[in-house]
Amino acid sequence: MKIYKTKIKKYSGSDFSEVHQKAFGLYSQIKRKSKRRAYLRSAYFNKDKVFIDLFWHHLFEKENWRDRVRRMKYFSCAVELIRNSRFEPKSKENPNTSSEILHRFYGITAEHELFCVQIKEEKKKSQKFLISVFPTDGP
Repeated sequence: MKIYKTKIKKYSGSDFSEVHQKAFGLYSQIKRKSKRRAYLRSAYFNKDKVFIDLFWHHLFEKENWRDRVRRMKYFSCAVELIRNSRFEPKSKENPNTSSEILHRFYGITAEHELFCVQIKEEKKKSQKFLISVFPTDGP
């Protein structure tokens, strides 16, 4: 499996408000460019839209604040990976919902830290959603 190397570093900081300000600032910039839902064009999916608003809903379902901060730190890296990576992800059918496919893309930050970006694809509508970003040990 090939791993995409980002040029962007993950966000620094340990305080929620500090990291949230940076990550949500990037999200707001992306959101301003679209009239309806915020999205990114994915190189792997032939420039199809990957909607990113679901990431924030999923993130705030987490009870642990440290986990939220840990995931938000990799948001800018995930944006670059989605936009530029043409490497094939690990894909599997969602065990909970058979009408969905889960794609996991792996990347390395500029500081050589491995992370994973999870994208959900609905089979019927062929829509793609960024669900999660998190650091990982290996594919």
